Amino acid sequence: MLDGLMDASLIVKILIMGVVPAVLAAALGIALARTKKIALVTTMLYVIGLAVAAIIYKTLPKYIQDGGPVVIILTFLLILLFTYVIERSLTIGRARGAKNLTVFMEEFRELLRAGNVTGAIAACNAQRGSTANVLRAGLEKYLALQNENLTQDKKSAELLRAIEEANMLETPLLERNLIMLTTIASIGTMVGLLGTTIGMIRAFQAMAHAGAPDASELARGISEALINTAGGLLSGIGGIVANNYFMNKVSLFQFGTDEAIYEMQQLLTIGEK
Repeated sequence: MLDGLMDASLIVKILIMGVVPAVLAAALGIALARTKKIALVTTMLYVIGLAVAAIIYKTLPKYIQDGGPVVIILTFLLILLFTYVIERSLTIGRARGAKNLTVFMEEFRELLRAGNVTGAIAACNAQRGSTANVLRAGLEKYLALQNENLTQDKKSAELLRAIEEANMLETPLLERNLIMLTTIASIGTMVGLLGTTIGMIRAFQAMAHAGAPDASELARGISEALINTAGGLLSGIGGIVANNYFMNKVSLFQFGTDEAIYEMQQLLTIGEK
């Protein structure tokens, strides 16, 4: 069946090489972003992704197929890369909340300045997102502490602890799977180097023949080396760029959350005076 794909029409090959991987990456990326069964979806991603990579390999142009079976692994890594890029985009987008953070914080400040803590909690519930979740945890703890007979320093310490705990719960969600992007970049480069080495071995074997070198085998070995080098670099560059992009997004997001927490603490302190 896979061998028959080499003779398929151009439209079929384009669908298999472009549309199918894109749809697969989108579907699994959405599933990873929304499901709680991460292990199950990840296993499906690996199994289905590897199978699709093998199918894509059979539809690639002959000169790319000359890269050998290593091309299948490189294609699989590219599918993983696209999937995790989609998953990170959706997760970080959902972490921003329903409104722009600047707009939400303006409403939040007004409510706290008016002393409407319950209204601020309701605004956090409507906003959702990581920043709103952390602020809501702090406000709920603040209301609970009002009924306890504690010193002001003790109340401040308890409030800060509640905020830090909530922040620690949200941070892993923002950073989840970022390690996969760096892993794909590293593995892609190493796999590409492995394919390059195999190709060069084939080339030198062709040159080792007695008399004239086997020109066809020599060319095939060099082609295999260069194709795998290109595939490894593509995976490596893509993984590094994606990881740096999302790391920057997470850093900016955490900076915004820290600013929001500081403002909330200041407004709550002013309200008590």
